[in-house]
Amino acid sequence: MYNIGICDDEQDFARELEEMIQQYARESGTEIRTTLFRDGSELTRSDSLALDLIFLDIQMDVMNGLEAAKRIRARDDKVSIIFLTSLTRYALAGYEYQAANYIIKPIKYARLKRELDRWLESCRREEKKYILINNEDGCHRVDLHTLYYLETYNRNVKLHTESGEIISYKKMKEWEAELKEAHFIRCHAGYLVNLFFVKRVGKLEITLTDGEIIPISQPKRKAVMEELADYWGDRL
Repeated sequence: MYNIGICDDEQDFARELEEMIQQYARESGTEIRTTLFRDGSELTRSDSLALDLIFLDIQMDVMNGLEAAKRIRARDDKVSIIFLTSLTRYALAGYEYQAANYIIKPIKYARLKRELDRWLESCRREEKKYILINNEDGCHRVDLHTLYYLETYNRNVKLHTESGEIISYKKMKEWEAELKEAHFIRCHAGYLVNLFFVKRVGKLEITLTDGEIIPISQPKRKAVMEELADYWGDRL
């Protein structure tokens, strides 16, 4: 789910842009929630949503887009901002606030699609930082830099973290697919290991930085060694 904010005091335009974004969501199979803001003041007062992207009009009567961007950047350096304007000279000023881009009004769907394609691609390239685990104890956020490995456990999956163990009801295959881009590798039918914590590899075992030993199955050893060589090579 991506949360996209649209901040523009021209409400007819904002609703038209919202419809185009939802059209893009349907066509691309991307889950997107849109929220409209009438001006920069309303946007900067809103703490209820963690926005991933903001389409921000520069020329607004109540707090213009540049002032809104300044206030947003003071508390959030991650959210992407695409400025909207009818005048190019105003848009260029927006790069002071790390704008992802700017779009000249009026917006054509093809132009919006290219921008959203580019933005989503950049989002997907970013390394996954954390996962959420839902179990009978509640919802747990696990930062990946604290997750050593996962193992099958009584038809479930046990996550071994720096702060303890957490049970997940998802299947190991699901975790393998979700964590592939985060440098976790299936070294054994029952184990998925974070390459960040690998200290050494023996014939059929992995030693982690905390000294724990994880088995490697013979059929998977070659893939493990290749993946680890690529991972370490990128960091040398």
